[in-house]
Parts: sequence; structure tokens; C-alpha cells
Amino acid sequence: MFASCADPAALHGLSWFLCYLGTGKMMAFYASFGTVLLLLAVTAPAALMFGFLGAAAARSRFLPLSLLGKAYAAVVRGVPDIAFFLFFVIALDQGLEYVRHRIKCPDWSEPVRQGNDFVVCSAAKLPLSTSPQWVHEVYGFALAVVTFAIVYGAFASQVLYGAMKAVPRAQMETAEAYGMTHRQAFWRILVPQMWIYALPGLGNLWMILVKATPLLFLLGVEDIVYWAKYLGGAKTAKFTDYPHGDWRLYFFGVLLVFYLVLTWLSEKGLERLMRRLSHGQATAAGEAMRRAGA
Repeated sequence: MFASCADPAALHGLSWFLCYLGTGKMMAFYASFGTVLLLLAVTAPAALMFGFLGAAAARSRFLPLSLLGKAYAAVVRGVPDIAFFLFFVIALDQGLEYVRHRIKCPDWSEPVRQGNDFVVCSAAKLPLSTSPQWVHEVYGFALAVVTFAIVYGAFASQVLYGAMKAVPRAQMETAEAYGMTHRQAFWRILVPQMWIYALPGLGNLWMILVKATPLLFLLGVEDIVYWAKYLGGAKTAKFTDYPHGDWRLYFFGVLLVFYLVLTWLSEKGLERLMRRLSHGQATAAGEAMRRAGA
């Protein structure tokens, strides 16, 4: 903060507002936009990986693996997102702490479940109480990424499974007739062609993922919704050097603009990717491109 902002009570008008925008809390609000973008950058490929593994498992010739892939998509998609987020984060956190508890405190004689409380030894806590604040924040963010990836990976699994089935079976049979193994035909024939069929569904899933990022607030991560609600609320001189009224409308208006711009950029990127994937493909879009260039 500038030296001119040292005494907020002496500021008025534009100078007061500019100093307010440079406070530490506001800097945290700006940084929270990066948190949302980082979540999307990490979660999208992770969810796609879960989806691909689930789809590949669902079409496996090994029955138990096929049932596992189909069960993953059916169970996770059948549970409301909010319920899954609230349950899975707690279950995963306690599961990790229980494993550490069994390893680090083998002489512990008291039960772990004590009524409604889950009690483990201090050495098994995740993260440790002595850990710096950034460790707690990274741990919470990592739990959020895993949860988002599993949930939206189940939806991606169904999209990719349908895309795999859309590739003509005759192409796989022809590849195997020419001597390719089933695995070679899968990677060289099926996978390269399925993306054009999967992209519309994956594009919609990306938009849903973007709109779901405010759920970080429910997972205890200080995201843009958390800071907008906190900073936008009415503040008095007793609690802050920059008192103001109820500004939540303005803060959430900033979030509205942010998400509209993000979805608009996403649509443009998806359209460009669709045109690139359609080139040379035996689809309606690819045929239209071929005729336009003829």
C-alpha cells in the first residue's frame, strides 16, 4: 500500500477508493480469480483422464473391469454434486488420516470413532497443526481437485464411451483383419477418431465445470465467492479501516462479468477446436468443410 494510504480516515473520494482497492484483503480477492483458473486448468485434464479410463474400462472385454467402469459412471452421476462434494471430501480426509493413524500410532488404544467425533493421534493429522498456512490451503485445494475430477470424470466417461461407440465398428474389424491386435486398433484407429464425436459433449461438460467452480466455497477454499461475500458485506469503522455499506451487489456483479467472459472465450476456443478436428473426418461437419473447399 502507498504511503498516502497510511491514514484511511483522512482520505476522501477517489483517493479513498483507490487505496481501498489496494488493501491486502482486496489482493486476496484478486488472487482468488487465479485459484479458480488454476482449478479449471488442473481439473479438466484430470477429469478427462478419469473419463477416458472409465470409458475404456466400460468397453473392456474383461467383464469385471467392464462392470467397474459402468458402475463408476452410474453411481457418481446418480448422486447430487453437492451431496457428493460434502460427503467425499470428509470421507477422503478421514480415510487418509486413518491410514496415517494406523502407521504412525500403532499403540493407540482408544477408538477412533468417539460418538460424532473422529479422533486420531496428533502425528496422523492432515495437515499437521504445526504446518504453515500455505500447506493447509494446498491440501484443501488438492482435495477439491480430486473431488471435481472424480465427479466430472464420471460424466466425461459417458461422453467418451458414446464417442467410442460412434466410430464405425467396421473400421476396427478391418484393422484387426490387416493384422493389428485389438489394443493396436484401439489406439491407432478408435482413439484418434473418437474426439470429433466427443467434443460437443465435452464442450458442454467444460461449461458445466466452469459454472460449478463456486462449489469451492462449500469445500472451504477461499475462492472468489468467499471473498465477494466477505468483502461485499457491510463493514463498520469498528472492524475495518475502510468502512462501507452493503456492496455485495457490486462484488457479485464482478463475478458475473468474469464468468460471462470466461464462457465466451470458451465457446470461441471450442468452435476453433471443432473446426480443426472436423477437417478430413467422415462427419457432417467434415463433409461440409470438404465441399466448401472444393
